[in-house]
Amino acid sequence: MRSPARLVTGTAFTVLAVGLTTAAPSAYAGEFGRLEITPATAAPGATVTVNTTACGPKGVGIGDANSVGAGDFEVRPGTHKEVVVGQFTVARDTRPGTYEIIVSCDNGKDAVGDLEVIGGGKHEKPDHERPSGHVRTGVGGSVEPDSTRIALGAGVIGTAAAGGLWLMRRRSAGAEGS
Repeated sequence: MRSPARLVTGTAFTVLAVGLTTAAPSAYAGEFGRLEITPATAAPGATVTVNTTACGPKGVGIGDANSVGAGDFEVRPGTHKEVVVGQFTVARDTRPGTYEIIVSCDNGKDAVGDLEVIGGGKHEKPDHERPSGHVRTGVGGSVEPDSTRIALGAGVIGTAAAGGLWLMRRRSAGAEGS
C-alpha cells in the first residue's frame, strides 16, 4: 500500500507537469500562426494552396517555398473573412521529404506549416531499383488479382457446390424411398 505522502507528492508533480506543458505553448502563440497547406502531401509539379489567419483582416504577406524550389509567393485576402491565401508549384526535381513553408505577414506575424513531398523528382530511383510485387498486409483490394489463386478459389467453391448438390439429391432420393 502506498503512503499518503507519496500519493500527495505524485499528484503534485503531475499537476505541476500538466500546468507547465499547457502554459509553455501560450508563451509562443503570438510569434507563429498556423499555416494550412492543401494538399498536405503533394508530388513534384503539384500546385499547392496555403491559407492562414495570422495576417489579420485584409492583411497581405509573402510566402517562402524556396525549400521546394518554388521561390517566394504572395498571399492576399481570400473569400473567407480574415483569411489570406496563396499558391505555389512544387518544383519537379524536389526530393521526397517534409519541407517547412513560411508566410511572413505585413503585420509582423509569421505562419508556418509542413508540406510532405512524395514520389517523383529527378532524383527518384529508376524502375529497376524500385521495390516490386504484392504487399502482403493481410488486407485485400490494393493489388491486382492473382489468377492462380482465383482459379484455386473457384475450384474450391465449385467442389463445395457439387458436394452440396450431391447431398441434397441423395437426401431427396432417400426421402422418396421411405
